[in-house]
Amino acid sequence: MKRQINSYYLTLIVIIFGLFIPEVIFKIINGSHILSLAMLRILASSIFIASFLTFILSFINKYLRNIIGFVIILICGIYATVQLGFNNFIGVFMSVQTSSQFGAVKDYVTDFFLSFKPIYFTCLISFVILLMIFIILRKRVNYEKLSLRNRVISFLMLFIFNLSIFIASIIMPLLQNENQTISTPDLFLNADNPSLSIEQYGTSMFAFIDFRSYFFPTIIEEEFAVNKEVKTEVNDYTRVIDDTLWDSLIASEKNNSMNTLNKYFISRSITDKNAYTGLFKDKNLIVIMMESVNDIFINPDLYPNFYKMLSEGWYWQNNYSPRNACATINNEFSGMTSLYSITNTCTATRYKTNTYYESIFNLYNRKNYVTFSAHDYTQAYYPRKAIHTGMGSGEYFGAEKLKIAYASVYESWANDDEFMEKILGVIDDKTQNDKPFMTWLTTVSSHQPYTVSSIQGDRYLNITEDTDYPMNVRRYLSKLKILDDGLGILLEGLKERGILDNTVIVLFGDHYPYGLRKDNINELLDYDVTEYKNNERVPFVIYNSEIEPKVFTDYTTYINILPTIANLFDLDYDPRLYLGTDLLSEDYKSMVVFADGSWKNELAYYDAAKDDITYFTDYEYDIEEIKAINKDIKDKMNISSKAVTSNYFNYLNDALEKQKIKVETTKKD
Repeated sequence: MKRQINSYYLTLIVIIFGLFIPEVIFKIINGSHILSLAMLRILASSIFIASFLTFILSFINKYLRNIIGFVIILICGIYATVQLGFNNFIGVFMSVQTSSQFGAVKDYVTDFFLSFKPIYFTCLISFVILLMIFIILRKRVNYEKLSLRNRVISFLMLFIFNLSIFIASIIMPLLQNENQTISTPDLFLNADNPSLSIEQYGTSMFAFIDFRSYFFPTIIEEEFAVNKEVKTEVNDYTRVIDDTLWDSLIASEKNNSMNTLNKYFISRSITDKNAYTGLFKDKNLIVIMMESVNDIFINPDLYPNFYKMLSEGWYWQNNYSPRNACATINNEFSGMTSLYSITNTCTATRYKTNTYYESIFNLYNRKNYVTFSAHDYTQAYYPRKAIHTGMGSGEYFGAEKLKIAYASVYESWANDDEFMEKILGVIDDKTQNDKPFMTWLTTVSSHQPYTVSSIQGDRYLNITEDTDYPMNVRRYLSKLKILDDGLGILLEGLKERGILDNTVIVLFGDHYPYGLRKDNINELLDYDVTEYKNNERVPFVIYNSEIEPKVFTDYTTYINILPTIANLFDLDYDPRLYLGTDLLSEDYKSMVVFADGSWKNELAYYDAAKDDITYFTDYEYDIEEIKAINKDIKDKMNISSKAVTSNYFNYLNDALEKQKIKVETTKKD
């Protein structure tokens, strides 16, 4: 005899189970806390969403209802699975905010699935279990309907009760985590930090937040500390800046949003000069952002040219290049401006028409340097010509303009050795008037993929023929060899031209080679890249043939490169406009800030998503210190986002020029 089962409640239970269980599995795999307020919030959202869906589906015939219900459960499971894989492969969770990159992602598909861990598919377990139960019960039970009145009552009770719990967990002060770098309400209003949003709301709710934020963005106005520092003691190292025009602008500005930015930046501390100020004054500068380079590149036997610059120059051994959406172009952007990119957005691409008068190029332009920038690939991924023009680069050279051979197929890139030969030719053309030059170069040869045969990947396989490294690792090492050859060509070319001693070369990795599995990378390094975001660690070197070698242990990132260079060259700049700090100043505080608001130094690693702190020494921060650090990080990231989205530095430059004209006109009158 068949059993009677109420189809309404069965559908409700099935959908709740199908929504919630993948979230639990996701949390476990992601290493998140299961017994937490966030988990209660996710359960409540699963129930009120399920109650709504069940009520709507109850008006549809059972066959279509079953299909739609299982499709929803399957989509939720697949989404959670793909998010785990995406975070493992790229280092960030995917977001619709980075939809401009979806066309490029197709090139990564093979590498993406090869990096997939089987455990990620356990997020689909609930779908499989429920489907099996449905098949078993289908012929063994009769389904009875629930009256419309009872359906409405059931829906309203479950929906209102769980929605109330959900809302209370967001807005009630007692249920908030004071340490959190972005408040729980703000995380619901926008999807700027996918890592924190997913931790607090789960993958399904994040998908909703993400889409809503993309189509209906929410502007969050916040208060920032604006206590302007006034120095009473002045010495030879004091950096004096006249704020008369800026103060006048603030007093007359009617736009509150712009004035918020004005007041924040003008209130920041002015970093003093130091013993290193002007050490490289009037020298040439070459900045090289090295594609997919981490500490594997530090190998004197395989890569002697890079090792020469590292061992004979200044080397920061705890430098990191935290990844975010569009890591290469965003990290390039941060290096050029000392601003934080918007975490889930291809910032430089989306705001490619912005101008930055305080960028690295414009600082040198105002010093009458010849400036240019170059990259040995096309604009297929990023519109660098427009971006670099907005940054003030005197001229941009892509692969076509340099007449570098490249392949349109993803597997084969241009060769960095040929790139450096072409750059030497550009230097010859640009320096005929004996002006100093400044250039930013971004390499490409060491880019993934490493799983397939390619010209660059196979070119130097002989250097690892006596090893037992897997083929993908050997191809990566081969690609690095091409980059090192290019660096050798550059050094020799500068020496032949008699300008090596008068040239400073700055090198850093844009991000680690995420096309390799972390266990493969661990085989080549003496530290574990799976711990405390060590995978984000990359080399940072400042080289000049006349300096004494130094090794620095401070923790740092690309955000500090620009103010450090500006001080070393004694450029005319305002340190307050940069969210990084001169690494050689007494004001520098050793720390790495990651895209999700996590941070790390020699004392501890703080995981913002999980609100966990791991100590490396006996020193422990008190709660107020942690809150102060997190508040400072939050403010800087928010201010940076507001500055970029409002094209603030274009406004500031124009507004100060108008103030200057106004003052001069008043004096004449």
